[in-house]
Amino acid sequence: MTLNDTLPNQTVVVHRHHATGMVRQRLMDLGIMPKAVITMVRSAPLGDPIEIRIDNSHVSLRRAEAAGIEVTQITLAEIR
Repeated sequence: MTLNDTLPNQTVVVHRHHATGMVRQRLMDLGIMPKAVITMVRSAPLGDPIEIRIDNSHVSLRRAEAAGIEVTQITLAEIR
């Protein structure tokens, strides 16, 4: 499953991402790295970009970037 496949209010954990170069560095600077917990907030009206929450930060990503991030769905009970 990729971050692009998540639905609003769904919480996932990053498994890995396939970005390279400057995009990879940007994702890591934003906190999108293995074992990061991400909540999908919403998608823009036309579907691109998406808004995600990492800790207390809200980040917008293009769907093409989100498609390269492998995630695993979790429940809120597993986070605590």
